[in-house]
Amino acid sequence: MKIWQWALLLLASFVLAFLMYALAQASQELFGGGWLGWPAAVAVSAAMIALYALFVKWFEKHPACDIPLRRLAGDTLKGLAVGFCFFVAVVLVMSVFGIYKFDGVGMDRPLELVTAFLLFLLVAVGEEIIFRGVLFRWIDEKWGFAVALTVSALLFGLMHLPQPGATLWSSFAIAVEAGLLLGAAYKYSGTLWLPIGIHWAWNFTQGNIFGFEVSGAEAGDSLIQPSVNGPDILTGGAFGAEASVITVAIGLALSVWFILKVVRRAAS
Repeated sequence: MKIWQWALLLLASFVLAFLMYALAQASQELFGGGWLGWPAAVAVSAAMIALYALFVKWFEKHPACDIPLRRLAGDTLKGLAVGFCFFVAVVLVMSVFGIYKFDGVGMDRPLELVTAFLLFLLVAVGEEIIFRGVLFRWIDEKWGFAVALTVSALLFGLMHLPQPGATLWSSFAIAVEAGLLLGAAYKYSGTLWLPIGIHWAWNFTQGNIFGFEVSGAEAGDSLIQPSVNGPDILTGGAFGAEASVITVAIGLALSVWFILKVVRRAAS
C-alpha cells in the first residue's frame, strides 16, 4: 500500500472512531441522568465495538483480530483489576505522605455509582478504539512498536489539554502514566479488552471511589469523601491526581513492566 493510501485510510478510520465516540458522548448527555443510561451505555458500547469490527472488515479486508469474544471477559477483568490496583497504589502513597486523608464514606445515592460505572465504560471503549484500535495499531503495523507507542501516547495526552484545569504538564503526565501504559497493554495482550478494562477502572476508581476529579472534571458522587492537601506537583492540583508526580511514577513503572514483556516476547 502506498503511503498516501495508508494515510487516507488512517484518516478515514480515525474519523469513524471519533464519530463513534461522539455517539457515546451524545448518549451520556441524553441518558446520563437516569436509569435509562444503564442499558444505553452498554448498548452504545457494544455498537461502537461492532462498528469498529465492520470497518476493519470492510476497509482493511480482514477480521478485527483485537476484539476476540473468547477473551472479552478474561482480559476485561484483568484490565479492571490493573486499573483499580493502580489507583489504590496512588492513594496509598498519598496517604503515607499525608496528602490524602479519609473524611468519611458517602453512600447516599448508591445508584449514582452504577450510572458512573457504566458511563465510564463508554469513555473507555470510545477512547481505546480511537487511540489503540486505530492510531496505535496502524502506526505499529507501518513503523513499529516504539513509534506507535510514542505517538499514540503523546496524542492521548494532548487530547486532554482542553479539559478544565489542564496544563502542558498534566497532558504530559497523562501521556506518560496512561498513554504508555494503555498502548503497551494493548500490544502485550493483542486485544482491546485489556486497555479498555484498565481505562474503565482507572476513571471510575479515581473519581467515584476515591473522590478525585477525572481529567479536571467532577465525576459525581464518590464512595469515599477525602481531604487532599499538599503542593500541586504531589496532589495534581485542580486537574486531579492524574497530574500528580506520584501517579506518573507508578504509571511509568507499570508501563515499563508491560513494555519489557513485549520486548522479551518479540526477542524469544
